[in-house]
Order: sequence, then C-alpha cells, then structure tokens
Amino acid sequence: PLTAISETYRNDPQGLTALMNRFLTPLSVVIMEGKGTIDKYMGDAIMAFWNAPLDDEDHAGNACDAAITMLRDLQDLDSHLVTEGMAAGRVCRGLRAGIGINTGTCLVGNLGSTRRFNYSALGDAVNLASRIEGLTKHYRLSVLVGDDTVRLAPNHAFIEVDMIRVVGKQIPQRIFALLGGPELASSPNFQAFLKLHERAINGYRAMDWADASFALTGAEND
Repeated sequence: PLTAISETYRNDPQGLTALMNRFLTPLSVVIMEGKGTIDKYMGDAIMAFWNAPLDDEDHAGNACDAAITMLRDLQDLDSHLVTEGMAAGRVCRGLRAGIGINTGTCLVGNLGSTRRFNYSALGDAVNLASRIEGLTKHYRLSVLVGDDTVRLAPNHAFIEVDMIRVVGKQIPQRIFALLGGPELASSPNFQAFLKLHERAINGYRAMDWADASFALTGAEND
C-alpha cells in the first residue's frame, strides 16, 4: 500500500509522515478497542496479537472483527484521500491492506537483548501468520486466515481458498478468506454460496472438472 505510494511523496517527507499517521492511527484504534495488543510498527505494517497480556476467550473472533472494521475504516480513509488528491491536483493510487490472521500457541513476554527488549510474541503460529499475510497479494484477497482461527470463530463468514505448504513446514495448511461477520455468515445467500463454493473446491481437488465448473457457474449466476 504505502510502499508504492511513498514514491509520489519523495519530495515531501512531511506529507508522507502525515499520510502514515492517517493510515496507522485508525487501524491502531480498532486493534486496541477490539482487545488487541499492538506489538510493533514495521514501516506501513502493524503486528498485533490477542489473548495477552489479558485473557480473551473470544480472541479469534475479536481478531476477525478487528480485520473487518479495519477494512471498512480504510475504505473511508481512501475515499477522503482520493477527494483531497483530486483537489490538490495529485494522483492518488488508493490505499490497500493485506491482513493475515492465525491462531496457535505462542511465547509472549519481554523479548530481546539484555540492553533492549519489548513485549512481543514469537513461535510457529506467529511465523505462519506472517506467511499468510504475504499471500494476500498472490490471491488478491484482503484477509486470509488459518485453519485454527476458522475453528475458533465459527460464527464468521469464511470460504476455503487453498492448501499451502510454507517454507519450513511439511504439512499443508488450509487458508480461508474472511468475508464478513456473523450477520453475513447466517444469511441465506451466503449459506447457498458456501455450499456451491465447497462443491467447486472439492470437485477441483478430485479433478472432477465438470462438477467444479457446474458449481462455479451456479455461483456466478447467483
């Protein structure tokens, strides 16, 4: 998102700083108000986790809700930036974000060196979350989540996207797209779409191209 846009601000570092603040501030507010803990900022990226330091029984659901809200707030910010850019005679390419969510056991605490440390999280589940986030560009999807997150947030609207094997892991991992919250998940239209999607992906994996194609055609018509 901002990595590409920053080129248009190469002669305006103050403008780029202001844009970064406008981008990161609303997303940070959503995380903190949604019971999340901000670990660190990495350029235009935010690393955050749930269920620490305070226990959160619905940590997976709260993380998904935060992702949905962040995308909505980012869309509002994007509209304002486009309007402002047009008024200033500047081309605005629009802001986009990719979000990766994964759930698992992690080591959380004051990590670092004897001279400097910060409250952070590490572990296999953290690494997989980072890998999943990196795949959002490949699949052109805003939010991708891991299998365990889907299991712990059953009231949200997910569809399976693929099975992946990331670097360093032998067992394939299923990844899902997060499409919405409980309201969408319980809607008849989504339930009908989900059945067609599952039929399509099962047909694809079984190399039953006719059934997969029929399911996809049904989804398009709906």
